[in-house]
Amino acid sequence: MVNIAPFPSGIGCRRSSLFDIDADTDKKVCPSLFLSSGNLRGPRPYSREGVRALQTGSSIFYGTVLLTGSSLLLRLVLMSFQVFLSGRIGAAGMGLLQLTFSVKELAFTLGSAGIRTCAVYLTAESLGRGRPQDARAVLRGCFRYALVLGTLSAAALWHFAPALAQHWIGSPAVIAALRICALFLPLRCLGSVLDAYCTSVGRIRELIFVEFLEQGCSMAVTVFLLFRESGMDSGRACAAVALGNGAACTAGFCALLLLQRSGRPCTPSCSALRPPYRRIFRIALPLGLADNLRSGLNTVENLLIPKRLVLFAGTVNAMADYGIIHGMVFPVLMLPAAILFSLSSLLIPEFSRCAAGHRQPRVQYLARRSLRTALLYGLAAGGVLFSLAQPLGNLLYQEPDAGTYLQLYAPLIPLLYVDIVTDAICKGLGHQDANARYNLLTSFLDVAILWFLLPRWGLSGYFLSFAVTHLVNFLLSFRRLVLVSGIRVQPAPAVRAIFCAGVAALVQSCLPQSGSVFGLVLSGSCYLLMLLFLWTLLRVIGSEDFLWLRSVLQKKCAPTSHL
Repeated sequence: MVNIAPFPSGIGCRRSSLFDIDADTDKKVCPSLFLSSGNLRGPRPYSREGVRALQTGSSIFYGTVLLTGSSLLLRLVLMSFQVFLSGRIGAAGMGLLQLTFSVKELAFTLGSAGIRTCAVYLTAESLGRGRPQDARAVLRGCFRYALVLGTLSAAALWHFAPALAQHWIGSPAVIAALRICALFLPLRCLGSVLDAYCTSVGRIRELIFVEFLEQGCSMAVTVFLLFRESGMDSGRACAAVALGNGAACTAGFCALLLLQRSGRPCTPSCSALRPPYRRIFRIALPLGLADNLRSGLNTVENLLIPKRLVLFAGTVNAMADYGIIHGMVFPVLMLPAAILFSLSSLLIPEFSRCAAGHRQPRVQYLARRSLRTALLYGLAAGGVLFSLAQPLGNLLYQEPDAGTYLQLYAPLIPLLYVDIVTDAICKGLGHQDANARYNLLTSFLDVAILWFLLPRWGLSGYFLSFAVTHLVNFLLSFRRLVLVSGIRVQPAPAVRAIFCAGVAALVQSCLPQSGSVFGLVLSGSCYLLMLLFLWTLLRVIGSEDFLWLRSVLQKKCAPTSHL
């Protein structure tokens, strides 16, 4: 549910190898903590199959490390840009910007209609079956699908922009911003297809360059327009940000098109293949329908929050509080998730290939390792943000309420982060429709809770709705993953890991803290060292985890075939 998107026995496992391998069945017993795939015997740790499994797993996580470094850098830059925007247009302006962009995202969801997930899945499936020519046919079909729907969605957004601005957002000043978004919407839909294709064929380094190019163009154009005229009102500021996003869409699409065409030229036999429109429609349309309904509900939620908060806090305070949470707190909350979004983008095609090749043991291994990474990382990140919430809020935004809300939402980070990975694995295994149903269900639940609780409890009701709906979504998705992958849950190690993180966070929050950058880095490092000590003491992590991490960091990405 997170947009913003836990292993065999073994605590203190004393085996010297990273994992054990059955040479005949390619089964792996990983020394991870929270999930188990059952009794997998017959170890030959350094067999040919073992080496191949280690290389496969390490490649995934090495790619994750590569993507994370770039994503983290970009998120830091974007967070700084958020700080700049909040200082330029204020909390109320940030709230208006968030409402405008929620309508834009609804239009994008209507225009893309599940095509990106469909393109990733079908492309990876074709590669898993050893038919790269089918992947090219999939690309052509998805491209035409996105072009038609993206153009129709853009026309609708342009036509209904005055009504949406007046009646939904409540500010006619954002009409220009909505129409600017409509102009660039088809390019964004087409770019999502190209991005999915390049992700599936493994062109990770090139995609990193494209992402830097997009964000650089967006921020450069936005800053230029904001500084060109001082004293710009909220409506014109939203238009400037929309133009910056439009420039990013244009630059990104051109770069992705050049990247896709730089691969191996298509042979006549490839060109003659008919795109699998039936499979595209069968996957994309139900997924798109669910995504559209969910996006519509999310838009209703974003528009509902300030309107219902008015009944509790007044008009000015309601918009300001909404801007603080969505424009200040959530960017910081999801900043550490860069590594998990990177991991998820690689897991979907990899699980699709494994499922197409009927490699269930490898599916189990990657699922265990990915979930374990998400949980431990989420606990570490959540503890840091919880213990340093107040000085972070003051340092970044000079807003005391930002630190208060950040500390309130920080304990939910492990849940959010594990849900990101769980959702990606289910999509890779071909269960996109189930995840879409779960997301739709929790979106309905979210709107219902907000409608009744916001006028009575204010932002406390919003927090309760956020926590309940994400918990329900995670439980449903995780249950589905356990059923389709065959992994077995072992909760005791997870409880120990959570206990250690809670103790370390409470101790760190009681220590004196400095509001300087150096002081925050020092305090965060102390927390992580304390957490690492407790995890090692209680045998949450062991030598096998450090060996695995070393194998990831030392892994060299193998050259990929550019179709």
